[in-house]
Amino acid sequence: MKRKEVRISDLLFHNFLRGLACLVIALFLTLFVFLFASAQPTFLARGWSFFSESTWSPTKEIFSVLAFVYGTMVSSFLALFFAVPISVGSALFLTQICPKQLKRPIRTLIELLAAIPSVVYGLWGIFVLAPFIKNYIQPFLSVHTESLPFFQGPPFGLGLFTAAIILAIMIIPTITTISIEVFSSIPQLYHEGAKALGATDWEAMRMAVLAPGFSGVFAAVILGLGRAMGETMAVTMVIGNRADISPSLFSPAATMASVIANEYAEAGSNLHSASLAAVGFTLLLISMVVNLAARIIIRRARRNT
Repeated sequence: MKRKEVRISDLLFHNFLRGLACLVIALFLTLFVFLFASAQPTFLARGWSFFSESTWSPTKEIFSVLAFVYGTMVSSFLALFFAVPISVGSALFLTQICPKQLKRPIRTLIELLAAIPSVVYGLWGIFVLAPFIKNYIQPFLSVHTESLPFFQGPPFGLGLFTAAIILAIMIIPTITTISIEVFSSIPQLYHEGAKALGATDWEAMRMAVLAPGFSGVFAAVILGLGRAMGETMAVTMVIGNRADISPSLFSPAATMASVIANEYAEAGSNLHSASLAAVGFTLLLISMVVNLAARIIIRRARRNT
């Protein structure tokens, strides 16, 4: 009688977990179908031009997503360019070099960055970061890189560069925390063995910590990228919100998340609402492609190690 009760409880527990897993899949499919169905009027009216053109004019009812894809991808990958070296370097310092009495305070401060609301980041970006970039960073880069179009243009302060810095600060805690866990899980014998063979501190960290932990760090970077691509409020406040594709990183732009936040409540027509749903559907597709590509890269990296 006792064994039968145990078996029934195990069966119930397994079915409960299976139901939770199916619920996650159902939620994703529901979201996918909802966005696709809501975007149908735009796909029927615009066709492939919705993805290949950059014009976004609610007054003329001409809607295309390319400018927002450009703003999302440039700001997100530029944020990774700033955040990854800082995050991985901080994780290496905390796990390999930092004295024990300083590890907890420094890690706590890094994790506190994730607790700051995005609207606070946006306010800081408007009143502190944007004026600093406008008055100091952009003039300096414009003068010293006259041959490059990336740092030219009028000094607005608000634009892709400002949004990328805000995003970098916001994703640093995510990448750093996961990288710390990855590096901490690597046996200390790897590092000691490299040192015993005559490797320098950097060589030991590169061969015995970074190389085995590559797949985990890369997964952390992809999580940070997903956070950057989907961030709404802070980016909306500092990116300038102009549907434009410009080579200058200091020019105003817009992301897929920011245009939805700005215009969905004030959409004046069914086609406008459907176009914003189509923008959300495009963001979902891009996120899926990025995560699928990341899984393939991580799988190959694990095979090679």
